[in-house]
Amino acid sequence: MASEGTIDPHEAAHFGALAADWWDPKGSSAMLHRLNPVRLKYIRDRIDHHWQLDEHDLRPLSGRRAADVGCGAGLLAEPLARLGADVTGIDAAEANIVEARRHAAGQGLDIDYRVGGAEALGGRFDLVASLEVVEHVADVPAFVAALASAVAKGGLLILSTPNRTAWSQLIMIGLGEGLGRIPKGTHDWNQFITPDELGARLGEAGMKVDDVTGIGWTPTSGFQLTDDLSLNYLVTATKS
Repeated sequence: MASEGTIDPHEAAHFGALAADWWDPKGSSAMLHRLNPVRLKYIRDRIDHHWQLDEHDLRPLSGRRAADVGCGAGLLAEPLARLGADVTGIDAAEANIVEARRHAAGQGLDIDYRVGGAEALGGRFDLVASLEVVEHVADVPAFVAALASAVAKGGLLILSTPNRTAWSQLIMIGLGEGLGRIPKGTHDWNQFITPDELGARLGEAGMKVDDVTGIGWTPTSGFQLTDDLSLNYLVTATKS
């Protein structure tokens, strides 16, 4: 996360306690495992569109630097590395970084994992991603500004976060946490951010929103990309 001023120690402790279970698709991070393919499809679509890449290229990020801020144990960082990127992963919880390094080594992946916030990244990145993180930080404007400052000229910033709606409260907290499918205490609905609010923070940080796409959920289809932003959404931004 962005700096000591934006890291919420309670949040870091909560997610660090889940580290050993992070890669178990049936464990406490099961919902992230189900969500990840949808997020990766979106990222692939956006990088192909932005850089006019061949959609059949197996390593479209070759020669580019990518940062995953709030990386957990590497659910996004590892696929980015497989897409060819030189990846740096940052997380506030040391236990997550320990597990991320262990798992990457077992997969033969060379990922630069660091404990800390966006200020620990250093340099600029062609792609900066921070998925399901901004709703957990202590200072949203400072966090978004730190992410924006790490985006290289011509680069992309991609975020995802729950919307602050009655639907997100019901699905993510009432059902998700209530039924034990998401660890209890993971979300504070009051910390959820609307697309307009996040767009304003990005604008203040010198970024221009290029795309907003929803992530929906149904019992029959699971997670999917949608025009409906009421549950969760992804944002792509570039330097304005």
